[in-house]
Amino acid sequence: MKYRTLFALAASVTLAGCGLNSVPTAEENAKAKWADVENYYQRRADLIPNLVATVKAAGAQEKAILVEVTQARASASQVKVSGADLNDPAKVQAYERAQNGVTLSLQRLQEAYPELKSQGNYATLMSQLEGTENRISTARHDYNEAVQSYNTTIRTFPDAIGAKVFYGAKPLVPFKATTPGAEAAPSVANAFGNTN
Repeated sequence: MKYRTLFALAASVTLAGCGLNSVPTAEENAKAKWADVENYYQRRADLIPNLVATVKAAGAQEKAILVEVTQARASASQVKVSGADLNDPAKVQAYERAQNGVTLSLQRLQEAYPELKSQGNYATLMSQLEGTENRISTARHDYNEAVQSYNTTIRTFPDAIGAKVFYGAKPLVPFKATTPGAEAAPSVANAFGNTN
């Protein structure tokens, strides 16, 4: 009975030292880190086009209001009332309407945009782009560290024994940029209609 207990204890210590737990733990950690990489790539794919569309829409809306103000100002400057016309109520009212058009356009601009929002939207877009690229970079780094840990585990004694015998473990592949230009962040210049 003593020998059986000693044998069971020795066998469990030996097996524990042979990677029965450390190999799958390291492998699952590496897989989880890869899922993080994929998650951040998906975040970029989902977020960036929506941010670009938001920035473009805000810029277009502000542009429309600014064009309206400019046109109202231009049409108001075309309506002239001289000192001799002050007796003509129709000319004075036309002048008043033209000037009120400018005032209303300016009020609408001021109420809608106490400060123009497109500049802030561009800043937000740039911040999100930078944050997303940083998250991707960190996730790839964490994945590569997990792969290194796993690959080291399955190649070093005594875990290598359990890795081969029980799991048939093979090394995982670290992330490497294989596409030409993959090291560069995607450009959003074309999304705004820029050609350079």
